[in-house]
Amino acid sequence: MSLNRLCLVINASYEAINVTTARRALTLVFKGAAIVEELSGYTIRTSNLNVPVPSVVRLMRYRRMPRQNRAVSRKGILLRDGNACQYCGARLPSGSLTLDHVMPRSRRGANTWENLVAACFPCNNRKRNKTPAEAGMTLARQPRQISIHAKHKLLAADSRAWDKYLFA
Repeated sequence: MSLNRLCLVINASYEAINVTTARRALTLVFKGAAIVEELSGYTIRTSNLNVPVPSVVRLMRYRRMPRQNRAVSRKGILLRDGNACQYCGARLPSGSLTLDHVMPRSRRGANTWENLVAACFPCNNRKRNKTPAEAGMTLARQPRQISIHAKHKLLAADSRAWDKYLFA
């Protein structure tokens, strides 16, 4: 159903702040709290009118948003690493990748953004219970926390329309 499509909500400063349903986005528009920036290709038809479904809406007033820590997730790690093994660089489907702890869990390595990377099965087995330096392996890039823009890219329903608002 068109009302359940995802819609990106951006602040008055054009900063992405949330992803919501088209139903909620239309409510914001009809209340005058937001304006439509981008339309999806869908329309809601009523007996009297046709309403285009928004893909991106912008709030009329700036809303201060506190910075939030992003929860660590497999999807987030794979998105951040571009579905590529961080040791050999092989791009693989998400089902063919594992999550590797840079500092092994047996050495009190935590489940944090800075300690988890995507790895293919052979590299993960080769590294075993060692640090990358001990295993003679190097990381393609230093792991870091995912940004809010990358989180929204995960949810992107109409990514072409969202691309100019997300910087991941």
